Amino acid sequence: MTPAEFDRWLLDPKRPPLVMGVLNVTPDSFSDGGKFASTDAAVRHALEMAGAGADLIDVGGESTRPGAEPVASEEQIRRVVPVIRRVTQLPVVLSVDTTKASVAEAALDAGAAMVNDISAARDDATMLPLIARRRVPIVMMHMQGTPATMQTNPTYGDVMAEVIDHLKQRTEAAIAAGVASEKILLDPGIGFGKKINHNLELIRRQGELKKLGRPVVIGTSRKGFIGRITGETEPSKRLFGTAASVAWAIASGADIVRVHDVAPMTRVVKMIRAIQIGVVDE
Repeated sequence: MTPAEFDRWLLDPKRPPLVMGVLNVTPDSFSDGGKFASTDAAVRHALEMAGAGADLIDVGGESTRPGAEPVASEEQIRRVVPVIRRVTQLPVVLSVDTTKASVAEAALDAGAAMVNDISAARDDATMLPLIARRRVPIVMMHMQGTPATMQTNPTYGDVMAEVIDHLKQRTEAAIAAGVASEKILLDPGIGFGKKINHNLELIRRQGELKKLGRPVVIGTSRKGFIGRITGETEPSKRLFGTAASVAWAIASGADIVRVHDVAPMTRVVKMIRAIQIGVVDE
């Protein structure tokens, strides 16, 4: 998928679901323990994900696991820009996962075509003006607290209602800053400032997010609540729990699923779509 094709997808009311591969160029990722921290390893993994069917690849230079501390812009740029430059010819949309506008701009200059901001552009006041100026899509996510504090007793009355209200406010702020509404995607932030039952409720009621009228991004892959439920302590082995949550997400109308295990999750998405719409050729 090219950036131009992605722009057309954003405007398509019948858009098929897409798979976003996760590429953590960090030494302290919760899911892979720094396996792709070097540029060469990250590039190889990007090639693998593209070959496995990823439509998008999200490149991040700062761990956002529970308890993670911020990483300086300069270090994030050092980590992600060389990778992005070397994979710009892949048939995928490259996204940069950052809350800092300077990192986003450097990544866009290097060939990225989208920004994934877990703070919903709250952390950096210059993020939304940048997105408006560059006319690129942005994923805005709900998070209670920061990665360093978000799992310290997160509390909600009605978690879905509060997530919807927050994302509605951030959408309005983006539009007020000059971001075109069709460039906005929304993520409820599974695992970001939520307890297990909050995560389960958000997944179960995911369809309610559609009332906001924007594509919905769901990221459950390998997360701690899956490990707690299935008893799997090693993140990389949470494949079946992830597959179940991805299947539910697609069946409930998710537009993009953000995953680590691209090949099997692409097959899950294809199977759910076949059940939904049928297969034309016998």
